[in-house]
Amino acid sequence: MRRMGHLIRKEFLELRQDPRLFGIVIMAPLIQLTMLGYAATTDVRNVPVVVVDQDRSAPSRELVARFEASENFVIVDAVSAIDEIDAYLDGGRAWMALAIPAGYGERVRTGQPVSVQVVADGTDANSTNVALGYAGALVVSYARELAASAGRPATPLVAADIRVWFNPTLESRHFMIPGILALLLLVVCATLSSMAIVREKELGTLEQLNVTPLARWELIVGKLVPYAIIGMFDVFLVVAVAVGWFEVPLRGSFGLLLLMCLVYLLTALGLGLFVSTISRTQQQAMMTTSFFFLLPMIFLSGFIFPIENMPEAIQPITYLIPLRYFLVILRGIFLKGVGLEVFWPDALALLGWGLAILTLATLRSTKRLA
Repeated sequence: MRRMGHLIRKEFLELRQDPRLFGIVIMAPLIQLTMLGYAATTDVRNVPVVVVDQDRSAPSRELVARFEASENFVIVDAVSAIDEIDAYLDGGRAWMALAIPAGYGERVRTGQPVSVQVVADGTDANSTNVALGYAGALVVSYARELAASAGRPATPLVAADIRVWFNPTLESRHFMIPGILALLLLVVCATLSSMAIVREKELGTLEQLNVTPLARWELIVGKLVPYAIIGMFDVFLVVAVAVGWFEVPLRGSFGLLLLMCLVYLLTALGLGLFVSTISRTQQQAMMTTSFFFLLPMIFLSGFIFPIENMPEAIQPITYLIPLRYFLVILRGIFLKGVGLEVFWPDALALLGWGLAILTLATLRSTKRLA
């Protein structure tokens, strides 16, 4: 027991002597618990809806007001034609469209049945199912009130004609597998590259590399290129399995997909290199990557929990997560078949994030390797 006690004491002394390790072990879980406790929710709230009111009557405005008053929906815009909703659903600015046909008000006033169309973005199958349930319940409740007020409680006047775009069968794997590709690239490239420089420190070979004719940038590139090749190999592998085995549709350009994956690799490799410059051991590098980067990115990027459902105080933080932008790009290419003309803001943000973290990591690496 005395030997065990001395060993326990030694471990605590080492923990106290390394303040960065103390931050990883103590502070990181507290920060993540505070943030993710609010962000990690499966509730569907504030679903963005675009409205097409072709009737513009008092009854149609009343139906729109019902959606607007609900905590489950947010009216983001109103357009005049059905074909105008494409831009909103393609770009992710709306999850759902409510289309009210011409003559709606007159049919309601005369007691004739009428249907309104609900068009949903089916890329996120789980959230779409829940949102459609909310929309259907709201329309049914409204129809019953109209029927009761007209003295026909057994004959609902309004019905919802539901259409699902991009993922009509609402297969959850069509939503998850493109996200798994992004997550796999992040885990493999960031984790492996984070240990590239640290491994040399631990083995004592960093000094030997410093006296070779290699320039600093050549050493960094030589360290990162193998992981970039591994990452691109994983891209081909995952896409082949996703399309060939799981039958996930690839509606967009495969060349554009590869280009965006290369841009994303800048971020993952730069992030791993940055971690290697602030870590002393491989274990510390792995723990830093996992606790401070991987887990927050998984939960705050929209990979599992929709960003729109998170509290307003948490949502601005998600703009600092590069995985957020890459998920929009991947799901847009796979499921929507859109190109840069739609998701160029996300591509630009991802490129900026990657160049910034890679530049910072390179500057720190140059100082550490000198």
